[in-house]
Amino acid sequence: MTGQELTKAFRALGNDNRLAIFLQILEAERKSYRRECACVVTEVISKLGIGAPTISHHLKELGNARLIETERDGKFLVARVNRSTLAEIRD
Repeated sequence: MTGQELTKAFRALGNDNRLAIFLQILEAERKSYRRECACVVTEVISKLGIGAPTISHHLKELGNARLIETERDGKFLVARVNRSTLAEIRD
């Protein structure tokens, strides 16, 4: 991971709302017994009380920093923590 990529990841987590969203996704994965767990974004919206457009913006920033991955599952948007990026940051 380059210094620029590391800066981007830390800048993304430096925002209070983005950090709360990231931690909520991480917590949803931790609570699940399934290996390929994902967090449905509507759960994040209801728990944090942040509007959908704001959540969407923050998810985009977290995705651009490669901290999370999102995908559509029918009408739902699901998010996962990008474990490879976390491993790179840790290393």
